[in-house]
Formats: sequence, C-alpha cells, structure tokens
Amino acid sequence: MFYRLIKIPARFAIRLYCRNIAVNNKDIFLAKGPLLIASNHPNSFLDAIILATLFERPVYSLTRGDTFKKKSYALLLQSLNMLPVYRMSEGAENLEQNYETFDKCREIFKQNGIVLIFSEGRCINEWKLRPLKKGTARLAMSSWQEGINLRIIPTGINYQSFTSFGKNIQVNFGNTISAKAICNTNGYGNTINDFNEILKLELKKLVVEAEPADKQTIQKIFEIKVHAVKKTLLFLPALAGYLLHAPLYIPIQKFCWRKARQVDHYDSVLVGILFISYPFYLLLTALLIYSLTGGFWWILTFFLLPFFAWSFVQLKGQF
Repeated sequence: MFYRLIKIPARFAIRLYCRNIAVNNKDIFLAKGPLLIASNHPNSFLDAIILATLFERPVYSLTRGDTFKKKSYALLLQSLNMLPVYRMSEGAENLEQNYETFDKCREIFKQNGIVLIFSEGRCINEWKLRPLKKGTARLAMSSWQEGINLRIIPTGINYQSFTSFGKNIQVNFGNTISAKAICNTNGYGNTINDFNEILKLELKKLVVEAEPADKQTIQKIFEIKVHAVKKTLLFLPALAGYLLHAPLYIPIQKFCWRKARQVDHYDSVLVGILFISYPFYLLLTALLIYSLTGGFWWILTFFLLPFFAWSFVQLKGQF
C-alpha cells in the first residue's frame, strides 16, 4: 500500500529532477509478469527509483543487504518493495538469506509479478558494462526449473551525468531472454556461464560506453537541443524557479556533496533528501505568502513553484 502511495509523488519528483527520460520501447512498461528486469547498475538507488516509477505494475527491487541491518530501515525498504541480497563482503553468514530472497522472488513470479535485479552486483558511477555476477542466471534457472514461464528483459540505464541536477537519461530495453534460448545440457555451471554470455551480449548493445574524460562523446549521445521558442517562453519562469528554489537546493546540494560524493551515492542521496523536504518547503512558502497577502494566492504555490522548477530544469546548461 505504501509503495503505491509513494509512487505517485515519486513519478512527479523524477520529472523535476530529470530533464528528459528517453525510452526505446515504452510498451514494456505495460508488460505483465512473470518478468525479471536485468539491468546494469551505474547510479545506486536512483536506478531502481527510475525504473520502478516508469513501470505501471509494482516492481520488486533486489537491494544490497547491508542496508537492511537496522530493523527500522528494513521495514521501510520492505514497504517499498525492496528485497535484500548479500555479497560475501557483507558476511558469509548472511549469504543463506539470499535463498529466502530468491524464494520470495519466485513467489512473486508465480503471481505474474515483476522483479528488478542489477546483474553487475555493485554500483559504480561509470559509462561501461562491468562483468556480470551469477545471481541473475541462478534466479532465472531456478524459476524455470519450477515451471515458471519467466522472461528476462535486458535493460540498460544511462545517465548524462552522475552529479548534475536536471540530467538526461536513456533507458534501453533489449530482446527478451526465455528458457528456450538457454541450452542446459552442458551441466549447471556451464549453463550459468551460457546465460551470462547471452545477457552480456544484449546489455552491451544497451549500455553507453565512454571514458569520463571523453566529454565530446557523452555530449553527442545525451545532449538535447532546446528550441528558441521554448527558451523564450520559459525564460522568466526558469529565472523564478532558480531564485525561489535556491534556498532549498543549494544547502542540500552542498551537504550531499560533502557526505556522499566518494561512495557513488550522491545522486540518490540528493534525490531522497529533496523528495522528503520539498513538500515542507512548498508548505512553508505557501504559509509565508498567506501571511503576507491574506488571500487565496497561497494556493497557487503548489502549482507555480513546481512549474518554475521544471522550467529551470528544461533550460539549464546540459554540459
């Protein structure tokens, strides 16, 4: 229930934080399960947030297990349809819990649900596909062995930047992988490797490859030209958006830069704090306007401020 409630404002917030989200196949957002989204993982929790807001049906995301250590965090993450997966570095004693998570995933598949897994395992802010872990293959194989008609959707999520507000994003979906594509007569280990090879070849076509210093290539891939008419119409709203939101954004941005820029979580932490704080900022602004005018103008705050913010995001520099 909480997931469904939070998804509505999350969709709205993502459209303020991102200038544009380009998708190569929007029909997939209406797909029914059993479906396993096998994605790269360049940008921490933001990857899961973006994909979950795009799909019409609920998406269950596999998330690093150490975030579930505190009971309060675990309850919150579970209410957001997140399930823990543990790595060896997080303690061998926790690996047993991965079997429980995979059991839950198969139950979700049996109810025609959708699960998101990050096939690279670890998140790193970079423009390239990293070696795939075996978790995706194991989950797929175990589901097929139980007679679940699971389909795997290779997914590449690509960011113009990992630190800028108002970024352009590309979400690319590849060809579906089904049980028919995998030959399982060579033994379990070889079948896992065969699966990963097929998935890797698909993801290679979907994930942007560029060196961080190659700004020209990144700009060529992601830049969106803004029409002169749009620039003219949105100039004043964009200026208002900058001036009115600077008192909120600048302190939060500086705090996140100090705390999270070294661990590849900057974007996610920034979005999370803005998502929580923005409704209170709107409310405080509305109360201030009411105290100054005494009329109904305060109601417009909840419509105009988000529009001004969106206008600024549309016009701000991309590179």
